[in-house]
Amino acid sequence: MTSNDDNQMSDPVGDLHAEDAIRKIYTVSELNDEIKSLLEKTFPFIWIVGEISNFRTPLSGHYYFTLKDADSQINAVMFRGQQRQLKFVPADGMRVTGMGRLSVYEPRGSYQIILEYMEPSGVGALQIAYEKLKAGLAEEGLFDDQYKQPIPFLPHKIALITSPSGAVVHDILQIIDRRFLNVAIHIFPVKVQGDGAADEIIAALELLNQQPDFDAAILARGGGSLEDLQAFNSEQVARAIFASDVPIISAVGHETDYTIADFVADLRAPTPSAAAELVVPVKNELLQLVKDCSANLQYRMRNAIDRLRRNLVEVSKRMTDPRQKSQDWRLRLDDLASRLSRHTRILLDRKNERLQWWQKRLVLQSPHSQVQNFKVSIDKNIDKLLELLNKNKQTKSARLRELSAKLETLSPIAILERGYSITRTLSDSKIVLDPETVSLNQDLEVIVSKGALICRVKEKLKNGPKNV
Repeated sequence: MTSNDDNQMSDPVGDLHAEDAIRKIYTVSELNDEIKSLLEKTFPFIWIVGEISNFRTPLSGHYYFTLKDADSQINAVMFRGQQRQLKFVPADGMRVTGMGRLSVYEPRGSYQIILEYMEPSGVGALQIAYEKLKAGLAEEGLFDDQYKQPIPFLPHKIALITSPSGAVVHDILQIIDRRFLNVAIHIFPVKVQGDGAADEIIAALELLNQQPDFDAAILARGGGSLEDLQAFNSEQVARAIFASDVPIISAVGHETDYTIADFVADLRAPTPSAAAELVVPVKNELLQLVKDCSANLQYRMRNAIDRLRRNLVEVSKRMTDPRQKSQDWRLRLDDLASRLSRHTRILLDRKNERLQWWQKRLVLQSPHSQVQNFKVSIDKNIDKLLELLNKNKQTKSARLRELSAKLETLSPIAILERGYSITRTLSDSKIVLDPETVSLNQDLEVIVSKGALICRVKEKLKNGPKNV
């Protein structure tokens, strides 16, 4: 192939570098991060059903297990913060339904589902809808603490949103009157279960926010089943609570009952009675606290006045004649001047000693002394160098003689002097090794030790027999 063809061939190394310049090359961490982002965006929240296996709880308190069916399995985790909503204790072999989000554990590059909710398989549609709504509102941020309003320490006017015919309203009023009599309470009567309950609660919240003199509101009802509490699990009620400018205390059901309203409200009370205790302090305790503070303040003021009076007396006793004070300062000034002079002399003596020490050290480090030392060292090194050169010369000379003798032994001229000759053709000066390579009557050159002979082939022999 010609040089032009070589120039037209592709350069595989150059093509490889060009390809690297345009293609995206991931590190392992970058690839896992991309996969994690893709999974979390594609599957933000999903429902999944399966059987628990390899269930374990380390010291952190989180649940780690595997969800499996007949053909496949997936790693699962439920963090300790979500476990308070569980109504059962998970165990191996239990079939459960859960809701969570897919993610990737980047250090190992394995994907898993992080469960936010879990229940034994077979829970009804209301529970599923409750958990789905809860997850959606949580994702929007309606449960975040940053949106929670503080409850006033002593509200002047309280709104009570509940059924006027139930025992809840009487319990709350009785507890509030017992704790702080004469607090203004306005009741917003609403249905707390059944058709239209959610609409009445929303209307009461809207009416509440149209009146600017309310400091806090209690949304309450007694315990019940999931169906009974459905009005408080309504998305519209949750958004109305979130939009309220008046702080809302949710007191729905018993201590173990959790509704959507509990998560959105500014404060959750475990029971309606507890809400009444949270919204107002005990008046008698406040009065006693005021009395104690007043007595403590009077005691501290008397002590402060007595202490200042004693300080004034002591300062008055310590006050002396200005002329005596001036004499004292003059004596103190003379003492300080004497001490300063003494310390100055001591400091100068130390500096002189230090200066003399440096001078002696400088003499020892004189360049002249160092030059003499260097000259002695150089002379010694020159003698050692000459000695080494002589030894090296003798070694090299002996080696040269040895190699010359070996070369002389292998010289072709020495071989010719022992009676050998070299035969070669005249035309191309090739050495003849085989009679077959020459022909009869061909002129040959025979090189001997003292010269050369021009000979003509008369006959050829190969290994003894004549070969004409």
